[in-house]
Amino acid sequence: MTVHDLAARLPDIDLLRRRGMALAVLERLIDSDFPHYGYASAWGPHEAASMDNGSGDEWAVVFTTEGAFIRVFDHESPLSPYRNSDRELWPGLLDGLPAAFEGQVREPAFGDEDGRFVATAVLWRLAGDDRWHAGDGIEFPPPRARHGDGEVDGSGMLEILLDDIVEQFVEFAADYYEITLDPAAVAHVVAHRPLTDAVVRAVNPRLTVADVHRDVTAMGYPVAAS
Repeated sequence: MTVHDLAARLPDIDLLRRRGMALAVLERLIDSDFPHYGYASAWGPHEAASMDNGSGDEWAVVFTTEGAFIRVFDHESPLSPYRNSDRELWPGLLDGLPAAFEGQVREPAFGDEDGRFVATAVLWRLAGDDRWHAGDGIEFPPPRARHGDGEVDGSGMLEILLDDIVEQFVEFAADYYEITLDPAAVAHVVAHRPLTDAVVRAVNPRLTVADVHRDVTAMGYPVAAS
């Protein structure tokens, strides 16, 4: 998996936004103190879906009026700027980046202690585009330099946002939280159908809609009328 493979498989911007929000809602229903997935409906002037595994790997999808920008950082990737003394980005990573997203490269949340942009994969899509883009000039390291099932740049961390998101989240919850989720309840949230007590309890029997109402509506997720 490379950023180019991922670019060919990601859904359009609106569907990606909905899926990113669904992941955050599902983890809120699980009631994790340290959730992997988050969603901010007011990330500065934008919206953002995010993942942080607490071990140095993270991604963020920033939704702007111009389109969407994705930044990935895999701390073990051979493309990590921390693998060279000058901490330069891997060549080609930002080739062709539209001016509309240059502000994201200066975003403090995406930089190191010196304010330098840090990433191992970058993708973008303008609102009028028919596909996702990544730097065309990237020359990836040979297979022997890769890690983790052929991973190269950390883009595989975004696979959960692809069409099998329900199956992948059920597997994630089983592996990480050691819980068995009803795929129908997960599919309900992924489809952005209004949240009900039945769905909440299917994910977490200890909670009701009232317990999560403020948090999920703040994300922009719909809740069934009481």
